[in-house]
Amino acid sequence: MIFTLHRYIFKELFRVFLLATVAMTLILSLGFLLKPIQDFGVSPEEIVHLLGYLMPITLTFVLPMSALFAASMVYGRFAADRELDACRASGISLWTLVYPGLSLAILVAIANLILSFHVAPAFIQRSEKSVKANAEQILFRNLQRKGFYTLPKSTYKVYAEKADPQRKLLEGVIILDTKDSDIQRMVLAQSAKVEIETHSDFNKVRIVALNAVRVDDFSSVEIGNTSVERQFDSLLADDIKFYKLDKLKSIRVDKMKHTPIHKMAMQVYWQFMTELVGQTLNQIFSSSSPQVLLQDADGFRDYFLTAAGCQLGQKELTLELTAPIQLVEMDRVQNQKITRQSQRGFCRLDVNQSIPRLELDLENPSWDRGDGVKGFALRKFINNVEIPTAVQDKLESKSILNLLNEVGTIDSSLINPSEQLRERVRQLQVELAEVNDEIDAELHSRLVMGLGCVSLILTGIALGVYYRGGHLLSAFGASAVPGGLLVVFIMSGKQITKNPSTTAMMGVTVMWLGLVILTLLTVYLYRRLLKT
Repeated sequence: MIFTLHRYIFKELFRVFLLATVAMTLILSLGFLLKPIQDFGVSPEEIVHLLGYLMPITLTFVLPMSALFAASMVYGRFAADRELDACRASGISLWTLVYPGLSLAILVAIANLILSFHVAPAFIQRSEKSVKANAEQILFRNLQRKGFYTLPKSTYKVYAEKADPQRKLLEGVIILDTKDSDIQRMVLAQSAKVEIETHSDFNKVRIVALNAVRVDDFSSVEIGNTSVERQFDSLLADDIKFYKLDKLKSIRVDKMKHTPIHKMAMQVYWQFMTELVGQTLNQIFSSSSPQVLLQDADGFRDYFLTAAGCQLGQKELTLELTAPIQLVEMDRVQNQKITRQSQRGFCRLDVNQSIPRLELDLENPSWDRGDGVKGFALRKFINNVEIPTAVQDKLESKSILNLLNEVGTIDSSLINPSEQLRERVRQLQVELAEVNDEIDAELHSRLVMGLGCVSLILTGIALGVYYRGGHLLSAFGASAVPGGLLVVFIMSGKQITKNPSTTAMMGVTVMWLGLVILTLLTVYLYRRLLKT
Protein backbone atom coordinates (compact mmCIF):
# COMPACT_ATOMS: atom_id res chain seq x y z
CA MET A 1 0.00 0.00 0.00
CA ILE A 2 2.79 2.40 0.93
CA PHE A 3 4.56 1.72 -2.38
CA THR A 4 1.34 2.38 -4.31
CA LEU A 5 0.84 5.63 -2.43
CA HIS A 6 4.44 6.73 -3.08
CA ARG A 7 4.11 5.89 -6.76
CA TYR A 8 0.85 7.87 -6.97
CA ILE A 9 2.37 10.97 -5.36
CA PHE A 10 5.61 10.75 -7.34
CA LYS A 11 3.70 10.32 -10.59
CA GLU A 12 1.75 13.52 -9.91
CA LEU A 13 4.91 15.33 -8.88
CA PHE A 14 6.78 14.26 -12.00
CA ARG A 15 3.92 15.18 -14.34
CA VAL A 16 3.61 18.75 -13.00
CA PHE A 17 7.41 19.05 -12.74
CA LEU A 18 7.91 18.00 -16.36
CA LEU A 19 5.28 20.37 -17.78
CA ALA A 20 6.61 23.33 -15.76
CA THR A 21 10.19 22.55 -16.80
CA VAL A 22 9.38 22.44 -20.53
CA ALA A 23 7.44 25.71 -20.45
CA MET A 24 9.95 27.68 -18.38
CA THR A 25 12.97 26.32 -20.29
CA LEU A 26 11.62 27.40 -23.67
CA ILE A 27 10.83 30.89 -22.41
CA LEU A 28 14.22 31.49 -20.78
CA SER A 29 16.20 29.90 -23.65
CA LEU A 30 14.74 32.40 -26.09
CA GLY A 31 15.98 35.19 -23.84
CA PHE A 32 19.54 33.82 -24.01
CA LEU A 33 19.47 33.98 -27.81
CA LEU A 34 19.17 37.77 -27.96
CA LYS A 35 22.90 38.35 -27.52
CA PRO A 36 24.16 36.06 -30.34
CA ILE A 37 21.46 37.40 -32.65
CA GLN A 38 22.54 41.00 -31.96
CA ASP A 39 26.30 40.37 -32.03
CA PHE A 40 26.57 37.89 -34.88
CA GLY A 41 23.35 38.08 -36.90
CA VAL A 42 22.88 34.32 -36.86
CA SER A 43 20.51 32.64 -39.30
CA PRO A 44 17.21 30.94 -38.38
CA GLU A 45 18.82 27.50 -38.68
CA GLU A 46 21.59 28.51 -36.31
CA ILE A 47 19.01 29.86 -33.86
CA VAL A 48 17.41 26.39 -33.67
CA HIS A 49 20.78 24.79 -32.96
CA LEU A 50 21.67 27.41 -30.37
CA LEU A 51 18.33 26.88 -28.67
CA GLY A 52 19.25 23.25 -28.09
CA TYR A 53 22.73 24.16 -26.87
CA LEU A 54 21.49 26.80 -24.42
CA MET A 55 18.78 24.65 -22.83
CA PRO A 56 21.14 23.05 -20.25
CA ILE A 57 22.01 26.54 -18.99
CA THR A 58 18.38 27.42 -18.43
CA LEU A 59 17.71 24.02 -16.87
CA THR A 60 20.18 24.90 -14.12
CA PHE A 61 17.81 27.68 -13.02
CA VAL A 62 14.55 26.08 -14.08
CA LEU A 63 14.79 22.68 -12.37
CA PRO A 64 14.67 24.00 -8.77
CA MET A 65 11.76 26.33 -9.56
CA SER A 66 9.84 23.63 -11.45
CA ALA A 67 10.33 21.14 -8.63
CA LEU A 68 9.27 23.75 -6.09
CA PHE A 69 6.16 24.52 -8.12
CA ALA A 70 5.32 20.82 -8.46
CA ALA A 71 5.90 20.11 -4.75
CA SER A 72 3.77 22.97 -3.48
CA MET A 73 0.97 22.32 -5.98
CA VAL A 74 0.77 18.52 -5.61
CA TYR A 75 1.08 18.38 -1.84
CA GLY A 76 -1.21 21.39 -1.50
CA ARG A 77 -3.88 19.66 -3.56
CA PHE A 78 -3.19 16.38 -1.71
CA ALA A 79 -3.89 18.13 1.58
CA ALA A 80 -6.82 20.20 0.26
CA ASP A 81 -8.61 17.05 -0.95
CA ARG A 82 -8.29 15.55 2.56
CA GLU A 83 -6.13 12.74 1.21
CA LEU A 84 -3.40 13.72 3.65
CA ASP A 85 -5.83 13.52 6.59
CA ALA A 86 -7.04 10.12 5.38
CA CYS A 87 -3.51 8.78 5.20
CA ARG A 88 -2.59 10.06 8.64
CA ALA A 89 -5.84 8.62 10.07
CA SER A 90 -4.75 5.27 8.62
CA GLY A 91 -1.51 5.49 10.62
CA ILE A 92 0.78 6.70 7.85
CA SER A 93 3.17 9.35 9.16
CA LEU A 94 3.84 12.66 7.47
CA TRP A 95 7.50 11.73 6.88
CA THR A 96 6.41 8.66 4.96
CA LEU A 97 4.26 10.82 2.69
CA VAL A 98 7.12 13.23 2.13
CA TYR A 99 9.45 10.52 0.72
CA PRO A 100 8.37 11.04 -2.94
CA GLY A 101 8.97 14.79 -2.63
CA LEU A 102 12.31 14.15 -0.92
CA SER A 103 13.29 11.78 -3.73
CA LEU A 104 12.45 14.44 -6.31
CA ALA A 105 14.42 17.03 -4.30
CA ILE A 106 17.51 14.80 -4.17
CA LEU A 107 17.28 14.04 -7.89
CA VAL A 108 16.93 17.74 -8.71
CA ALA A 109 19.89 18.60 -6.45
CA ILE A 110 22.11 16.00 -8.15
CA ALA A 111 20.95 17.12 -11.61
CA ASN A 112 21.58 20.76 -10.73
CA LEU A 113 25.14 20.03 -9.55
CA ILE A 114 25.93 17.95 -12.65
CA LEU A 115 24.44 20.60 -14.94
CA SER A 116 26.23 23.53 -13.31
CA PHE A 117 29.64 21.88 -13.01
CA HIS A 118 29.82 19.85 -16.22
CA VAL A 119 26.90 19.75 -18.66
CA ALA A 120 26.00 23.44 -19.05
CA PRO A 121 29.63 24.60 -19.60
CA ALA A 122 30.14 21.82 -22.17
CA PHE A 123 27.05 22.90 -24.11
CA ILE A 124 28.17 26.53 -23.92
CA GLN A 125 31.39 25.52 -25.68
CA ARG A 126 29.35 23.70 -28.33
CA SER A 127 27.20 26.77 -28.91
CA GLU A 128 30.37 28.85 -29.38
CA LYS A 129 31.68 26.39 -31.96
CA SER A 130 28.32 26.41 -33.75
CA VAL A 131 28.48 30.19 -34.19
CA LYS A 132 32.19 30.29 -35.00
CA ALA A 133 31.90 27.47 -37.52
CA ASN A 134 29.76 29.86 -39.56
CA ALA A 135 32.11 32.81 -39.08
CA GLU A 136 32.53 33.38 -42.81
CA GLN A 137 28.78 33.35 -43.46
CA ILE A 138 28.21 35.73 -40.57
CA LEU A 139 30.80 38.20 -41.87
CA PHE A 140 29.51 38.24 -45.47
CA ARG A 141 25.87 38.27 -44.34
CA ASN A 142 26.46 41.42 -42.30
CA LEU A 143 28.41 43.12 -45.09
CA GLN A 144 25.67 42.35 -47.64
CA ARG A 145 22.88 43.39 -45.31
CA LYS A 146 24.35 46.47 -43.59
CA GLY A 147 27.37 47.37 -45.73
CA PHE A 148 29.74 47.14 -42.77
CA TYR A 149 30.87 44.69 -40.13
CA THR A 150 32.53 45.28 -36.76
CA LEU A 151 35.07 42.61 -35.95
CA PRO A 152 33.96 40.96 -32.69
CA LYS A 153 35.11 42.80 -29.57
CA SER A 154 37.67 44.87 -31.46
CA THR A 155 38.15 48.46 -32.56
CA TYR A 156 38.07 47.57 -36.26
CA LYS A 157 35.07 48.24 -38.49
CA VAL A 158 35.07 47.07 -42.11
CA TYR A 159 33.04 48.77 -44.86
CA ALA A 160 32.65 47.28 -48.35
CA GLU A 161 30.72 48.37 -51.42
CA LYS A 162 30.43 44.77 -52.61
CA ALA A 163 30.90 41.43 -50.87
CA ASP A 164 31.40 38.26 -52.92
CA PRO A 165 31.23 35.20 -50.64
CA GLN A 166 31.95 32.81 -53.54
CA ARG A 167 35.37 34.34 -54.24
CA LYS A 168 35.80 35.50 -50.63
CA LEU A 169 36.48 38.97 -51.98
CA LEU A 170 35.49 42.46 -50.88
CA GLU A 171 35.52 45.50 -53.19
CA GLY A 172 35.65 49.18 -52.29
CA VAL A 173 37.04 48.48 -48.82
CA ILE A 174 37.48 50.91 -45.93
CA ILE A 175 38.90 49.61 -42.65
CA LEU A 176 38.50 51.95 -39.68
CA ASP A 177 40.45 51.63 -36.46
CA THR A 178 38.28 53.39 -33.87
CA LYS A 179 38.80 53.98 -30.19
CA ASP A 180 36.43 55.85 -27.87
CA SER A 181 34.36 56.86 -30.93
CA ASP A 182 37.42 58.49 -32.55
CA ILE A 183 38.97 57.26 -35.79
CA GLN A 184 42.62 56.47 -35.01
CA ARG A 185 43.55 55.08 -38.42
CA MET A 186 41.94 54.32 -41.77
CA VAL A 187 42.99 51.87 -44.49
CA LEU A 188 41.63 52.24 -48.04
CA ALA A 189 41.81 49.52 -50.67
CA GLN A 190 40.06 48.70 -53.94
CA SER A 191 39.77 45.06 -52.91
CA ALA A 192 40.46 42.75 -50.00
CA LYS A 193 40.53 39.01 -49.44
CA VAL A 194 38.79 37.36 -46.50
CA GLU A 195 40.51 34.38 -44.88
CA ILE A 196 39.01 32.30 -42.08
CA GLU A 197 41.24 30.08 -39.95
CA THR A 198 39.34 27.36 -38.10
CA HIS A 199 40.84 26.04 -34.87
CA SER A 200 39.52 23.72 -32.18
CA ASP A 201 39.22 26.52 -29.62
CA PHE A 202 38.64 29.56 -31.80
CA ASN A 203 38.23 30.91 -35.32
CA LYS A 204 40.29 33.75 -36.69
CA VAL A 205 39.21 36.14 -39.43
CA ARG A 206 41.90 37.85 -41.49
CA ILE A 207 41.13 40.61 -43.98
CA VAL A 208 43.99 41.21 -46.42
CA ALA A 209 43.71 44.63 -48.09
CA LEU A 210 45.45 44.68 -51.49
CA ASN A 211 47.51 47.72 -52.58
CA ALA A 212 46.23 49.62 -49.55
CA VAL A 213 46.66 53.24 -48.51
CA ARG A 214 46.80 54.10 -44.82
CA VAL A 215 45.48 57.45 -43.63
CA ASP A 216 46.07 58.90 -40.17
CA ASP A 217 46.33 62.29 -38.47
CA PHE A 218 49.50 63.23 -40.36
CA SER A 219 49.13 62.10 -43.96
CA SER A 220 48.39 59.17 -46.24
CA VAL A 221 50.94 56.60 -47.37
CA GLU A 222 50.89 53.55 -49.63
CA ILE A 223 51.62 50.44 -47.59
CA GLY A 224 51.07 47.71 -50.18
CA ASN A 225 49.25 44.64 -48.91
CA THR A 226 48.27 44.77 -45.26
CA SER A 227 46.14 42.55 -43.08
CA VAL A 228 43.85 42.92 -40.09
CA GLU A 229 43.06 39.81 -38.11
CA ARG A 230 40.89 39.13 -35.09
CA GLN A 231 39.55 36.07 -33.32
CA PHE A 232 35.84 35.45 -33.02
CA ASP A 233 35.66 35.88 -29.28
CA SER A 234 33.30 34.05 -27.01
CA LEU A 235 29.74 35.14 -26.34
CA LEU A 236 29.35 33.41 -22.99
CA ALA A 237 32.14 30.84 -22.71
CA ASP A 238 34.74 33.33 -21.43
CA ASP A 239 32.72 34.03 -18.30
CA ILE A 240 33.86 32.32 -15.10
CA LYS A 241 30.31 31.21 -14.36
CA PHE A 242 30.24 29.14 -17.56
CA TYR A 243 33.49 27.24 -16.97
CA LYS A 244 33.65 23.54 -16.16
CA LEU A 245 35.16 22.37 -12.90
CA ASP A 246 38.45 21.26 -14.47
CA LYS A 247 38.76 24.59 -16.32
CA LEU A 248 38.27 26.48 -13.06
CA LYS A 249 41.04 24.44 -11.47
CA SER A 250 43.39 25.05 -14.39
CA ILE A 251 42.72 28.81 -14.32
CA ARG A 252 43.53 28.91 -10.63
CA VAL A 253 46.98 27.53 -11.56
CA ASP A 254 47.51 29.56 -14.76
CA LYS A 255 45.49 32.79 -15.04
CA MET A 256 46.48 33.25 -18.70
CA LYS A 257 44.02 30.47 -19.58
CA HIS A 258 41.21 32.90 -18.69
CA THR A 259 40.61 34.87 -21.89
CA PRO A 260 39.76 38.27 -20.29
CA ILE A 261 42.95 38.06 -18.21
CA HIS A 262 44.90 37.00 -21.28
CA LYS A 263 43.64 40.01 -23.24
CA MET A 264 44.37 42.45 -20.45
CA ALA A 265 47.81 40.95 -19.83
CA MET A 266 48.67 41.17 -23.52
CA GLN A 267 47.72 44.87 -23.59
CA VAL A 268 50.06 45.51 -20.66
CA TYR A 269 52.69 43.22 -22.18
CA TRP A 270 52.69 45.19 -25.43
CA GLN A 271 53.21 48.40 -23.49
CA PHE A 272 56.03 46.68 -21.60
CA MET A 273 57.51 45.51 -24.93
CA THR A 274 57.33 49.03 -26.38
CA GLU A 275 59.16 50.54 -23.41
CA LEU A 276 61.72 47.73 -23.46
CA VAL A 277 62.39 48.45 -27.14
CA GLY A 278 62.79 52.14 -26.27
CA GLN A 279 65.19 51.30 -23.45
CA THR A 280 67.26 49.06 -25.74
CA LEU A 281 67.39 51.69 -28.48
CA ASN A 282 68.50 54.38 -26.03
CA GLN A 283 71.25 52.13 -24.68
CA ILE A 284 72.57 51.52 -28.20
CA PHE A 285 72.18 55.16 -29.27
CA SER A 286 74.28 56.30 -26.29
CA SER A 287 76.98 53.64 -26.78
CA SER A 288 80.19 53.87 -28.76
CA SER A 289 78.49 52.08 -31.70
CA PRO A 290 75.19 54.00 -31.90
CA GLN A 291 73.74 52.04 -34.83
CA VAL A 292 70.77 49.73 -34.25
CA LEU A 293 70.43 46.80 -36.63
CA LEU A 294 66.82 46.08 -37.58
CA GLN A 295 65.80 43.38 -40.01
CA ASP A 296 62.86 42.98 -42.33
CA ALA A 297 60.72 39.98 -41.33
CA ASP A 298 60.88 38.69 -44.92
CA GLY A 299 64.68 38.67 -44.77
CA PHE A 300 65.18 40.90 -47.81
CA ARG A 301 66.41 44.10 -46.13
CA ASP A 302 68.53 45.31 -43.21
CA TYR A 303 67.99 48.69 -41.57
CA PHE A 304 70.66 50.55 -39.61
CA LEU A 305 68.98 53.18 -37.41
CA THR A 306 70.78 56.03 -35.67
CA ALA A 307 69.19 58.77 -33.55
CA ALA A 308 70.00 61.00 -30.61
CA GLY A 309 67.52 59.03 -28.49
CA CYS A 310 63.86 58.06 -28.18
CA GLN A 311 60.99 58.53 -25.77
CA LEU A 312 57.41 57.40 -25.40
CA GLY A 313 55.13 59.12 -27.88
CA GLN A 314 51.67 60.49 -27.30
CA LYS A 315 50.03 57.61 -29.14
CA GLU A 316 49.87 54.19 -27.58
CA LEU A 317 52.71 51.74 -28.37
CA THR A 318 54.66 54.52 -30.11
CA LEU A 319 58.24 55.73 -29.59
CA GLU A 320 59.25 59.19 -30.80
CA LEU A 321 62.79 59.34 -32.17
CA THR A 322 64.97 62.33 -31.33
CA ALA A 323 66.73 64.19 -34.16
CA PRO A 324 69.03 63.86 -35.95
CA ILE A 325 67.71 60.58 -37.34
CA GLN A 326 69.47 58.48 -39.94
CA LEU A 327 68.19 55.25 -41.49
CA VAL A 328 70.41 53.20 -43.80
CA GLU A 329 68.49 50.62 -45.82
CA MET A 330 70.43 47.68 -47.30
CA ASP A 331 68.57 45.71 -49.97
CA ARG A 332 70.05 42.20 -50.04
CA VAL A 333 68.33 41.18 -53.28
CA GLN A 334 69.31 44.20 -55.40
CA ASN A 335 72.47 44.91 -53.36
CA GLN A 336 71.39 48.53 -53.06
CA LYS A 337 72.00 51.03 -50.24
CA ILE A 338 69.78 54.03 -49.48
CA THR A 339 70.56 56.53 -46.72
CA ARG A 340 67.69 58.59 -45.31
CA GLN A 341 67.88 61.48 -42.84
CA SER A 342 65.02 63.16 -41.00
CA GLN A 343 64.31 65.51 -38.13
CA ARG A 344 61.19 63.69 -36.99
CA GLY A 345 60.45 59.99 -36.82
CA PHE A 346 58.51 57.33 -34.95
CA CYS A 347 58.88 53.68 -34.09
CA ARG A 348 55.59 51.87 -33.45
CA LEU A 349 54.72 48.41 -32.25
CA ASP A 350 52.32 46.71 -34.66
CA VAL A 351 50.25 44.09 -32.80
CA ASN A 352 47.70 43.50 -35.56
CA GLN A 353 49.62 40.44 -36.73
CA SER A 354 50.07 37.10 -35.02
CA ILE A 355 53.66 38.09 -34.17
CA PRO A 356 54.26 41.71 -33.06
CA ARG A 357 56.42 43.73 -35.44
CA LEU A 358 57.87 47.23 -35.55
CA GLU A 359 56.94 50.06 -37.90
CA LEU A 360 59.32 52.89 -38.77
CA ASP A 361 57.91 56.23 -39.86
CA LEU A 362 60.08 59.16 -41.04
CA GLU A 363 58.62 62.56 -41.91
CA ASN A 364 60.07 64.67 -44.75
CA PRO A 365 63.21 62.55 -45.09
CA SER A 366 66.04 63.27 -47.51
CA TRP A 367 67.44 60.24 -49.31
CA ASP A 368 70.71 59.39 -51.02
CA ARG A 369 71.39 56.25 -53.05
CA GLY A 370 75.15 56.83 -53.00
CA ASP A 371 75.43 57.08 -56.77
CA GLY A 372 74.83 60.80 -56.92
CA VAL A 373 71.01 60.45 -56.98
CA LYS A 374 69.41 62.34 -54.10
CA GLY A 375 66.03 63.72 -53.22
CA PHE A 376 63.32 64.39 -50.64
CA ALA A 377 60.10 62.58 -49.76
CA LEU A 378 57.03 63.62 -47.82
CA ARG A 379 57.20 60.46 -45.78
CA LYS A 380 58.90 57.08 -45.54
CA PHE A 381 56.96 54.26 -43.92
CA ILE A 382 58.51 50.83 -43.27
CA ASN A 383 56.50 48.01 -41.71
CA ASN A 384 57.04 44.34 -40.88
CA VAL A 385 60.31 44.96 -39.05
CA GLU A 386 61.38 42.35 -36.52
CA ILE A 387 61.82 43.13 -32.82
CA PRO A 388 65.55 43.51 -31.98
CA THR A 389 67.16 40.25 -30.88
CA ALA A 390 68.28 41.73 -27.55
CA VAL A 391 64.66 42.56 -26.73
CA GLN A 392 63.38 39.16 -27.83
CA ASP A 393 65.87 37.38 -25.58
CA LYS A 394 64.65 39.30 -22.54
CA LEU A 395 61.00 38.71 -23.42
CA GLU A 396 61.52 34.97 -23.83
CA SER A 397 63.46 34.56 -20.58
CA LYS A 398 60.30 34.42 -18.42
CA SER A 399 56.55 34.02 -18.73
CA ILE A 400 54.43 37.05 -19.53
CA LEU A 401 52.89 37.35 -16.06
CA ASN A 402 56.28 36.96 -14.36
CA LEU A 403 57.76 39.71 -16.53
CA LEU A 404 54.87 42.04 -15.70
CA ASN A 405 54.84 41.23 -11.98
CA GLU A 406 58.52 42.22 -11.82
CA VAL A 407 57.86 45.71 -13.24
CA GLY A 408 59.11 48.28 -10.74
CA THR A 409 61.41 45.81 -8.94
CA ILE A 410 65.16 45.26 -9.19
CA ASP A 411 64.56 41.96 -10.98
CA SER A 412 62.81 43.59 -13.92
CA SER A 413 64.59 43.87 -17.26
CA LEU A 414 62.89 47.28 -17.68
CA ILE A 415 64.90 49.73 -15.60
CA ASN A 416 62.68 52.84 -15.63
CA PRO A 417 59.09 51.88 -16.43
CA SER A 418 56.65 54.69 -17.06
CA GLU A 419 54.02 55.56 -14.48
CA GLN A 420 51.36 54.52 -17.00
CA LEU A 421 52.86 51.03 -17.22
CA ARG A 422 53.13 50.77 -13.43
CA GLU A 423 49.46 51.67 -13.08
CA ARG A 424 48.39 49.15 -15.70
CA VAL A 425 50.44 46.45 -13.97
CA ARG A 426 48.74 47.31 -10.67
CA GLN A 427 45.34 47.01 -12.35
CA LEU A 428 46.34 43.65 -13.81
CA GLN A 429 47.42 42.40 -10.39
CA VAL A 430 44.06 43.47 -8.96
CA GLU A 431 42.28 41.57 -11.76
CA LEU A 432 44.40 38.49 -11.09
CA ALA A 433 43.40 38.54 -7.43
CA GLU A 434 39.76 39.04 -8.38
CA VAL A 435 39.85 35.97 -10.62
CA ASN A 436 40.73 33.81 -7.61
CA ASP A 437 37.85 35.35 -5.70
CA GLU A 438 35.48 34.79 -8.63
CA ILE A 439 36.47 31.13 -8.80
CA ASP A 440 35.81 30.70 -5.07
CA ALA A 441 32.49 32.50 -5.42
CA GLU A 442 31.44 30.39 -8.40
CA LEU A 443 32.37 27.05 -6.86
CA HIS A 444 30.58 27.75 -3.58
CA SER A 445 27.54 29.33 -5.22
CA ARG A 446 27.03 26.25 -7.38
CA LEU A 447 27.33 23.99 -4.34
CA VAL A 448 24.95 26.09 -2.25
CA MET A 449 22.40 26.31 -5.04
CA GLY A 450 22.56 22.58 -5.73
CA LEU A 451 22.34 21.48 -2.11
CA GLY A 452 19.75 24.16 -1.39
CA CYS A 453 17.34 22.45 -3.79
CA VAL A 454 16.62 19.81 -1.14
CA SER A 455 15.65 22.26 1.59
CA LEU A 456 13.83 24.49 -0.90
CA ILE A 457 11.60 21.71 -2.23
CA LEU A 458 10.91 20.35 1.25
CA THR A 459 9.87 23.87 2.26
CA GLY A 460 7.51 23.97 -0.73
CA ILE A 461 5.92 20.72 0.44
CA ALA A 462 5.41 22.06 3.96
CA LEU A 463 3.95 25.36 2.78
CA GLY A 464 1.72 23.52 0.33
CA VAL A 465 0.22 21.63 3.25
CA TYR A 466 -0.08 24.83 5.32
CA TYR A 467 -1.96 26.69 2.56
CA ARG A 468 -4.27 23.81 1.69
CA GLY A 469 -7.32 25.87 2.55
CA GLY A 470 -6.45 28.72 0.21
CA HIS A 471 -5.62 29.03 -3.45
CA LEU A 472 -3.07 26.49 -4.61
CA LEU A 473 -0.82 29.17 -6.12
CA SER A 474 -0.60 30.79 -2.67
CA ALA A 475 1.57 27.90 -1.55
CA PHE A 476 3.93 28.33 -4.49
CA GLY A 477 4.08 32.09 -3.95
CA ALA A 478 4.88 31.65 -0.28
CA SER A 479 7.48 28.93 -0.93
CA ALA A 480 9.14 31.10 -3.58
CA VAL A 481 10.04 33.63 -0.87
CA PRO A 482 12.61 31.34 0.85
CA GLY A 483 13.99 30.49 -2.58
CA GLY A 484 14.34 34.17 -3.37
CA LEU A 485 16.11 34.74 -0.06
CA LEU A 486 18.54 31.92 -0.84
CA VAL A 487 19.30 33.53 -4.21
CA VAL A 488 19.78 36.88 -2.47
CA PHE A 489 22.29 35.33 -0.06
CA ILE A 490 24.13 33.66 -2.94
CA MET A 491 24.30 36.84 -5.03
CA SER A 492 25.28 38.94 -2.01
CA GLY A 493 27.97 36.43 -1.10
CA LYS A 494 29.36 36.51 -4.64
CA GLN A 495 29.50 40.30 -4.60
CA ILE A 496 31.18 40.32 -1.19
CA THR A 497 33.68 37.73 -2.41
CA LYS A 498 34.58 39.90 -5.41
CA ASN A 499 34.81 43.08 -3.31
CA PRO A 500 38.51 43.92 -2.78
CA SER A 501 37.75 45.56 0.58
CA THR A 502 36.49 42.27 2.05
CA THR A 503 37.86 38.76 2.25
CA ALA A 504 36.68 35.92 0.05
CA MET A 505 35.90 33.87 3.14
CA MET A 506 33.36 36.45 4.25
CA GLY A 507 31.43 36.14 0.99
CA VAL A 508 31.56 32.34 1.09
CA THR A 509 30.23 32.43 4.65
CA VAL A 510 27.29 34.58 3.55
CA MET A 511 26.38 32.03 0.85
CA TRP A 512 26.40 29.10 3.23
CA LEU A 513 24.56 31.16 5.83
CA GLY A 514 21.65 31.43 3.40
CA LEU A 515 21.55 27.64 3.10
CA VAL A 516 21.71 27.24 6.88
CA ILE A 517 18.81 29.67 7.37
CA LEU A 518 16.73 27.87 4.74
CA THR A 519 17.47 24.51 6.37
CA LEU A 520 16.48 25.84 9.81
CA LEU A 521 13.26 27.20 8.32
CA THR A 522 12.54 23.76 6.84
CA VAL A 523 13.14 22.07 10.19
CA TYR A 524 10.87 24.60 11.94
CA LEU A 525 8.03 24.08 9.45
CA TYR A 526 8.14 20.29 9.76
CA ARG A 527 8.22 20.43 13.54
CA ARG A 528 5.06 22.52 13.41
CA LEU A 529 3.46 20.08 10.96
CA LEU A 530 4.35 17.05 13.06
CA LYS A 531 2.76 18.67 16.13
CA THR A 532 -0.52 19.32 14.30
